[in-house]
Amino acid sequence: MKSTLLVTFACVALLGACSGPPTSAPQRDELGAKVKAAISDAKRDDPSMAKFFDSAYGYAVLPSVGKGGFIISGAGGDGETFKGGVLSGFCSMGQGSIGLTVGGQAFDEFIFLKDESAYNAFVKGEWALAAQASAVMVKAGAGVAADYQGGVAVFINSLGGAMVEASVGGQKFNFHPLGAK
Repeated sequence: MKSTLLVTFACVALLGACSGPPTSAPQRDELGAKVKAAISDAKRDDPSMAKFFDSAYGYAVLPSVGKGGFIISGAGGDGETFKGGVLSGFCSMGQGSIGLTVGGQAFDEFIFLKDESAYNAFVKGEWALAAQASAVMVKAGAGVAADYQGGVAVFINSLGGAMVEASVGGQKFNFHPLGAK
């Protein structure tokens, strides 16, 4: 079991190292457009999610996260982080898991940080998501029943693909403040 967890966390570390903030104005513009489209799609698919965008101390949006695997799977994506509704930096996510996994999929991920403490833990890299079992699928009305757990609420909006998964894994996030190299 220890070797399984070690492999999983190694996958997460490798995926996290592959991602990073946009380095040019065109890359920032492209990512910003994808984030705006993901937010628009999520609010259209579930209007009740607006309460999270309006009330969260901060949030991160990772559009078009790609995930795939066979037994060992990985996912990764880049996004933007907001504090008080204002862009505060960029984030990247790496995910690894091991177990019964076959297929591939793409999704938008939304991480809402209820208060300053949750936001600070996220931007300091002190927060990780253990598997996606804690995430709520975006669909009409899902935001009504959803609430924060430990100061964090996570939503996933599936963009397509097919994946069968019964695995152990986790996500690791990195934050890059505006103006950082």
